[in-house]
This record gives sequence, structure tokens and C-alpha cells, in this order.
Amino acid sequence: MTSSAQEQTKHLLKMDSTTAAPPPTPSAQPNSQLASSAASADILSRLLHRLPPTLSLPTRRSSPATSFPLISLSDPNLQDLLFSASSQRGYFQLTNHNIPSKLATSAELESVSLFDLPKDKKESYFPKNWPLGFEGDEDGNGESFWLDAECSTVSTEFVLASLRELTRALEKVGLEVIQMLSNGAGFENPLKEDPTRNCSLLCLHGGLDGNDDKPGLSGGSYPYIVGLQYQIRCQKYSLLTDSGWVTVLPQVDSIMVTVGDIAQVWSNGKLKKVRGRPKACLGDCENSRCISMSLLVTLPSESTVSPLLPKVITDGINASEDEIREDEEQDNVHSVCKTGRRFGSFPFDDYAWRVYHGPLLFKDPLDKYRI
Repeated sequence: MTSSAQEQTKHLLKMDSTTAAPPPTPSAQPNSQLASSAASADILSRLLHRLPPTLSLPTRRSSPATSFPLISLSDPNLQDLLFSASSQRGYFQLTNHNIPSKLATSAELESVSLFDLPKDKKESYFPKNWPLGFEGDEDGNGESFWLDAECSTVSTEFVLASLRELTRALEKVGLEVIQMLSNGAGFENPLKEDPTRNCSLLCLHGGLDGNDDKPGLSGGSYPYIVGLQYQIRCQKYSLLTDSGWVTVLPQVDSIMVTVGDIAQVWSNGKLKKVRGRPKACLGDCENSRCISMSLLVTLPSESTVSPLLPKVITDGINASEDEIREDEEQDNVHSVCKTGRRFGSFPFDDYAWRVYHGPLLFKDPLDKYRI
């Protein structure tokens, strides 16, 4: 409690003490006890109402599942549906894909075998080479394996063939989604002509994820364009959207897709985003350990992130993206603002480091680059 709140409390108690009734007589003891209790409750109520706003308790995430756009990959209006869901919510689920449920189940079994390893083998088989490697449970939010698209490991004990196949299948769907979102949002997809501009990370997470009393306090996330997760069983997830926490219940055998921060910058703010990966709600897990497999389609560390706008007109002259970037480097903020850009350019590696190590519930890291 702050000093001002303490002074208010002392003042209020002093006022109530000056107006308190005299000590009760023995014959009036029962009634006076009731009066004293009522007075105490009244004092407590006034004290609580006079607490400073900074001492207010945070609201907990709602448990009922919110509506979750369900989109078929065979829908003739697929592009419009994807853009509508991404621009309004930042997440959706896909059906009628060609990823078999047996593949996802087999990949999950391989994941379980990794989490069952002793800690020393986890660390030796998957050495830390940020962002790849094994991440221990130091913060109480569970363990994670961050793998590349090949699900590489220094051990010959694990082949991880199913995880590798699932990663490639999800990546293919993710690249198709990115292309349709770029068409809908009106920006040129940089991955279309140059596949080397993207990379994929597979995050295997196991632990007490999504505990309602501790909703993802740590970071442990990574910037991404789109995130994809195969829904093996009926299980709720919590997502941190631009509007706050929401709880969703994806359909079994669907692919849950979240739009990431990189896609939001590329679209110049037209697309909503989900911060971090989906958090499995602990109460819906079949056992004490929830395991999730999230694929993040992201960028190489040496990339630069900026809005992908078509040619614009500045002072009557056509300005390309390179010219706009030069304006930023020269701190010509006025000229940049004229282009209608909502984000400045920034190095991906620096941003990724802050996202990974920063607390998830704190300020949106993209706010630093908003114009």
C-alpha cells in the first residue's frame, strides 16, 4: 500500500473512532456486538473504495470459449474469409486440409519421448543455440524444445521422422496462408519469389501451460508471420490478442492458425495479431502435463522488418521502399509519416531477442516501432 493510501486509512480510522459508540453495558452485549460488526464492515467497505487504482487486482481470463472462425481450405471464397478473420480477430481454424491425424498423433508420441528424457540428456541432445535448443523449467511454466525445420538433434538416438514430416506439412499450409493474406491486405509477399527469406521453428512445450492463476507470465516466444498447430483432441487454448486474452476451443483435426507480429507490420496494421504461442488451458488436459506442438513460420535473424507498401507519392515524387527506408535512417520522420506508414523499420534479431526474453503480459514490444 502506498504512503498516501496509508494516510487515508489512518484518517478514516480516526474519524470512525471519534464517532464510535460508548462501551456496551452487559445487558446490551448481543445487540452491541451486531452494531460493532456492522460498523467494522462499513469501515472496511469505505477503506476498499478508497484504495488507489494501482492496487486493483488484475482481471482473470474468461473460461468460456469465444467464437472461433472455422474456414474450409476448399471454400471458393477462401482468400476473403482468411483476410476477414485475420483483420478482425487475428486467428482462425482450417479444415479440409490434407494432413492426416495419424501423422499428428505419431509426432506427439515422439514429443513425449523427448520430455521423458532425463534433464542432462535433454540439454546434451538439444544444446542451447538461441533460439534453438532445450529450455528448462526455471520459471515454472514448463519445458520447451525449439527445433529447426529439420528437427535436428546431435543424438543418433532420435530420428524424429514424424515431427519432421508434420513440420513440413504445416509449413506448406502456412506459406499458402501468407500468400492469401498478402493478397487480401494488399502487400507484396516477399516469400513468394525468395523462399530463403523465411525459416520455420517448431516449439514443443510441455508443462503446466495456461494456468488461470499464472497466464503465461514469462516470455519464451518468438516473432513470427503465422503460427500453426494441429488440434489432436478437444482442448481449450488461451490467446493473447490485440484486444486481450481470449479462450478458444478448436475443432478436433483442424489446424489452429494465429497471425503474428511480423504479418501485422507487413500489412501496415491491417491484420490483427496474437502475441506468443497459444497457451493450453490446464484444466482441459487429460493429465498433469500438457504438450503442444506449434510451428512458427518466421524470418532469418539477419532480416529487416518493415511495412510492405506499394509505391507511394511523397511531395509529388514516387517513393520506393528503399527510398522510404533511407528517409528513416536519416531520421526524416516527417517524410515517413507522409507515406501513411504505421510502423518504422527495425532489425529482426534485436526485436526477436526482446520478445523471447521479455514478459508476455507487459507492454506490446511492437509499440516501440509504431509511428
